[in-house]
Amino acid sequence: MSGKDECSILNVSTNDVPESERVTLLREFYRRGVVKAEVEAKEGQPFEATFTSYALPEAQLLTGRLLGARIIRTKELIVDGDDSLALVVNRSGAVGISARGRELQLGPGEAVLTSAEDAAVFERLLAGDCFSLLVPRRVLGPMIMDVDDAVMRIIRDRQTETRVLVDYATSLVREIRLATPALRQLGAGHLHDLLALVLGPTDDIRESAGRRGAKAARLRKAKFLIVNNCGRQELSVASVAQELGVTPRYLQRLFEADGRTFSSFLIEQRLKRAHRMLREPEFVERPVSSIAYDVGFGDLSYFNRCFRRAYGATPSDVRSGTAE
Repeated sequence: MSGKDECSILNVSTNDVPESERVTLLREFYRRGVVKAEVEAKEGQPFEATFTSYALPEAQLLTGRLLGARIIRTKELIVDGDDSLALVVNRSGAVGISARGRELQLGPGEAVLTSAEDAAVFERLLAGDCFSLLVPRRVLGPMIMDVDDAVMRIIRDRQTETRVLVDYATSLVREIRLATPALRQLGAGHLHDLLALVLGPTDDIRESAGRRGAKAARLRKAKFLIVNNCGRQELSVASVAQELGVTPRYLQRLFEADGRTFSSFLIEQRLKRAHRMLREPEFVERPVSSIAYDVGFGDLSYFNRCFRRAYGATPSDVRSGTAE
């Protein structure tokens, strides 16, 4: 993955490359642009690959096609210390993934979270496209309860959220969206938030407590709206409820059944965004008050109290590096 504010793009294509050189070419691409992995050609099949890797701050996007080969993260390679987590989205065709003693097959629109700490095998079963988003474990871990429980479990019921993530990522990597370090940082932060929504708390646990079907879908959509609009000071339970076509009290009850309140979730998203901005050099000249207002707080004293309660440090401490 890229450094603090860098962006790099790496392309590979086996078109016009002799068959005998394709395995080496793709192996080198993976080692330079994704994770260290072996590449194995499937006997009796044509071997074709076209990929693009976009490395952003604490996020990496991989898009492309593969046919006639397996990508193998071997036991020997997992000792390299890479602990990144990757959401693999099969956009068309069929994909097989083996890890942790499980063998999964992804159909169109289905996704799965994988870990670079696991020995794994990825192969294209039917021709099609894939999208992957890789993030460091330290980024995703605090955002998802028991993130390891989400690894190697097919995600079928969140295709809307997954599609939004893929569409946003595709839009983000257009040149204009990556024009400045500040935009890259904020874009990567949005990707982290969208990924957290795709994964979410474990639905099995939530649904067994009585939050099923339409209620679960409405709650996920509400969280999506909050994450993407939390910088608007006028955002409220009433405005989100109106967008969903429900009453404010109904929406409040959805959050209460999830173990929190609408306000606490909104504040949490605003604080996460402020925390990221305070750590980045691009915003070092921006006053703390400006950052507070940018992320949606209308009262600086209230922002400071909420921030200290959440992180055990002041915004200035985080900016100076004396607190994590």
